Amino acid sequence: MASAKLNSLSSQWIANNPFSSRRGGSSSSLSSTRNVSLPIRASYSDELVQTAKSVASRGRGILAIDESNATAGKRLASIGLDNTEVNRQAYRQLLLTTPGLGEYISGAIFFEETLYQSTTDGKKFVDCLREENIVPGIKVDKGLVPLPGSNNESWCQGLDGLASRSAEYYKQGARFAKWRTVVSIPSGPSALAVKEAAWGLARYAAISQDNGLVPIVEPEILLDGDHPIERTLEVAEKVWSEVFFYLAQNNVLFEGILLKPSMVTPGAEHKERASPETIAKYTLTMLNRRVPPAVPGIMFLSGGQSEVEATLNLNAMNQSPNPWHVSFSYARALQNTVLKTWQGRPENVEAAQKSLLVRAKANSLAQLGRYSAEGENEEAKKDMFVKGYTY
Repeated sequence: MASAKLNSLSSQWIANNPFSSRRGGSSSSLSSTRNVSLPIRASYSDELVQTAKSVASRGRGILAIDESNATAGKRLASIGLDNTEVNRQAYRQLLLTTPGLGEYISGAIFFEETLYQSTTDGKKFVDCLREENIVPGIKVDKGLVPLPGSNNESWCQGLDGLASRSAEYYKQGARFAKWRTVVSIPSGPSALAVKEAAWGLARYAAISQDNGLVPIVEPEILLDGDHPIERTLEVAEKVWSEVFFYLAQNNVLFEGILLKPSMVTPGAEHKERASPETIAKYTLTMLNRRVPPAVPGIMFLSGGQSEVEATLNLNAMNQSPNPWHVSFSYARALQNTVLKTWQGRPENVEAAQKSLLVRAKANSLAQLGRYSAEGENEEAKKDMFVKGYTY
C-alpha cells in the first residue's frame, strides 16, 4: 500500500512539473519554459573578464589593505601611533606610492575610507595605483555578526544597499570587490553556517558583477583548532562545493570572479606542523576537486601565517602548472615588516617601502615557483596567528 501511494504521489508530481512535456503537451511549450530567464551581464561581461585576467597576471598578486579603521588602529598602536585619519593616510600613502610596486602587485584592496583618500600632495590613491598598472579594489561587506540558531558561529552582513554602494565604488575607480565570511571548524561547522556563507557570497558576487566589479569570493576557513589537515580538507571541500552550487544558481560568470581561499593546513593548535609540500598537496587536491578551470585566479589569504611561511607554501603550489593563476592576496604577510621598519617616522619611509618591495618580490617569485627562503630575516619568520581574529 505504501508503495502504491508513493507511486501515485510521484505521478502527480510529474504531471504538475512545469518542465514536463505533459504540461502544455508540445515540445515548443517545453522549450520556451526551459528558456525562461538567464540574466547575462552584457554591459560588463567583457570588462569583468578583462579585469579578472589583469589581476591574475603572471608574477603578480594582491596587496590587501582593507582593514577597518578599528583594525588599522591596532596596527598603528603596535608601533606607538594614535588611530587618526592622518596617521592612517600616512601609512597608506607609504604603501601606495612605493616606486615599482606594480611589477609585483596587480591589485590592491581598499577599505572605503582609502578609496576616497588622496596623498598629502592631492593625488587620489586610485590614480597612484593606475600609474603602476595596479587595479583598485574595495571591501564591500559590513563585517561578521552572530548567526542565530548556529553553534556560536557568524554570518557576514552587507547585502542591503550593496548594489547602490557598488555603483558608487565603480564611479570612484574600483574595479573589483571583496567580501569575507568565515567558517569555524571547532564550531562544527554547522550546515546552517556553511549554507549561509555560501549563499551570502553568491548573492554578493551576482550584485558585484551587475555593477561592474569583479567579486573576490572569500569563505575563510579559520586556522583556529587542533584538528589535523585531513579534517581541514574535508571541511574545505564541503564549503567550496556549496559556494559553487550557489554561484551557479545566481548565474555568476565564473570567468569574471577571483577566489580568496584559505590554504589547507592543520589547525593552528595541532601538535604537528605540516611542510609546504604537504600543504600544497592537500590544497591543490581540494582546488582540483572543487574549482572549475574557468575561474582565472586563486589569490590565497595568509590567515596568520608568518611572512616566510605564507610565501613558502605559495611557492610549493607553483612547482607544476595549475589550471588557474595561483597567487596571493596578503595583508599581514606583506605588511608586518613594513610597519616595524616605518615606526611612523618620515625618515623611515624609504626603508619601509623597500621592505614592502622585498616581500612583494618574494611572493612574485613564489607565484612563479622560484622562491627561496635563503637570506630571510628572523622577523619575517615570526608567526602571526591570532585566535578568533577579526578585522
